Amino acid sequence: MLEHHAAEAEFALGAVRAAARLCQAVQQDAQRPSLSKADASPVTEADFVSQALIAGWLAETFPADPLIAEEDSRVLISDRVMAGRVVARVKEVRPEADMRRLMIWLDRGGGRVSDRFWTLDPIDGTKGFVRGDQYVVALALLEAGRVAVAAVAAPILGIDLQPQPNASGCVVVAVRGQGAWAMPLEGKRERRLKVSDCYVPSEARVLRSVEDQHTDPKRLRRIAERLDLSRPPIALDSQAKYLVIAGGQAELLIRLLPSAKPDYKEKLWDVAAGALVVEEAGGRVTDLRGEPLDLTTGRELTRNHGSLVSNGHLHDAILSTVSAVLTEATP
Repeated sequence: MLEHHAAEAEFALGAVRAAARLCQAVQQDAQRPSLSKADASPVTEADFVSQALIAGWLAETFPADPLIAEEDSRVLISDRVMAGRVVARVKEVRPEADMRRLMIWLDRGGGRVSDRFWTLDPIDGTKGFVRGDQYVVALALLEAGRVAVAAVAAPILGIDLQPQPNASGCVVVAVRGQGAWAMPLEGKRERRLKVSDCYVPSEARVLRSVEDQHTDPKRLRRIAERLDLSRPPIALDSQAKYLVIAGGQAELLIRLLPSAKPDYKEKLWDVAAGALVVEEAGGRVTDLRGEPLDLTTGRELTRNHGSLVSNGHLHDAILSTVSAVLTEATP
């Protein structure tokens, strides 16, 4: 039984589960249209459905808590057909949904950092979702600058957290100081998460983003060569990578800055929930300088430089190798 934050953990778990079910329904739809945001990244019907559903429930359950979320209503307003589809989908769970409520729920995600607030990625890995690959719904509660509760639903990842597609789905919940657990997307069987016991860098299983534009492929290859890795990196979308490490099925995620965007900053909702899951499973999360992630700077982690997620045992050795490669001139 949880000693604290039981109500928040129960809410988060139920919210991401329900949102994931609707995302699955959207993914099974043959049409699955998407829109493009100002940064040219895709946003789908499922992104809006997931955010509206969770934001609406959050406003009613914890009305004093702000929410910082990835989406808002601006792009959706430009496509009334898509907006109508989103309203219809949300109505499946909330019959009172209409266009006005939908926009209010979506725009609740424009909150600001405070002593206590939530952050949401309604679909982390939208390109993975579109391809039929890994994606997650990730929700986290932050208090005094630290993640207190996290819930992550992964509809295409099994409870064993093996990095393979077409699994039956799982949901992971973590509470600071009380551990992390995985359970089926449908069901209550719990499995306590623990990182692997790998201590040898060359034996590490490394995860990376599917999209090359999300990392620096050349430097990543050089790091792999320095570590003499025996296996090639495994490409996965989204914070599913954090879950795989927390479940002991991989050891490392080296999030280098994209070579085309050297000033890129991590987004709050892309790391908060996954970071707590890894830490509560015994792992470690820092930036590439070894500094803790500063989650107090708003929608972007402006004081951090990339990120390193590990099983903890390998962290310092990997930081040393990464630092050496980053200081070298790129050929």
